[in-house]
Amino acid sequence: MFRRIAPLALPVVMAALLSACATETPYSPADNRGYGFTEQKIESDRYRITFAGNSLTDRQTVETYLLYRAAELTLQNGFDFFQLTENDTEAKRTYTSTGPNSPIFYGRFGFPGYYAYGWGWGYPYDTTVREVRRYSATAYVRMGAGEKPADDPLAYDARDVVANLGPLITRS
Repeated sequence: MFRRIAPLALPVVMAALLSACATETPYSPADNRGYGFTEQKIESDRYRITFAGNSLTDRQTVETYLLYRAAELTLQNGFDFFQLTENDTEAKRTYTSTGPNSPIFYGRFGFPGYYAYGWGWGYPYDTTVREVRRYSATAYVRMGAGEKPADDPLAYDARDVVANLGPLITRS
C-alpha cells in the first residue's frame, strides 16, 4: 500500500515545501538561515541592528523593517527617539542557471556546453541564468529621551515611526 501512496504524496509534499519558501522574509527575529532581525547592545543607549531578507524581500522592505526594529527597540528600552549614526544596505548577488545541462560550463570555443567526464567539445544548449539578490541592512543606533533634536535629519521619533510604518509590517 505504501508503494501506491508514496508516489502520489510526493508532489503534495514538494509543493508544500516550495510554497513555504516562496514568501518574503517576515518581520521576526532571525531564523536558522539568518533571515530576520538581530540586535547587539553596545552601550546602555546604543545598539547595532541588522535585518537580512531572503531573495524575495526587496531593498525597501529590508530598510523599512530595520527602521521599525530601531523604533520598537527604542520604546522597549524606555527612550523616545533614536538617531542612526551609521547605516548601510548591502546586496549579495548570486547566479543560478536552469536548463538541460546546468550548471553552465563552456566548451573549447566558448560555446555554452558541458564536458563529459571533464573533457570534450562544448555542445550548445538552452539555459536560463537568473540573478538572485538578498539585501541586508545594518545600522548603529543611539537612543535618547525627550524631544528628538530638530536639527538632526538622522533623528527619528520612535512613536511616529511605529505608527507610520506599523501598517507595512508583515509578521510571521
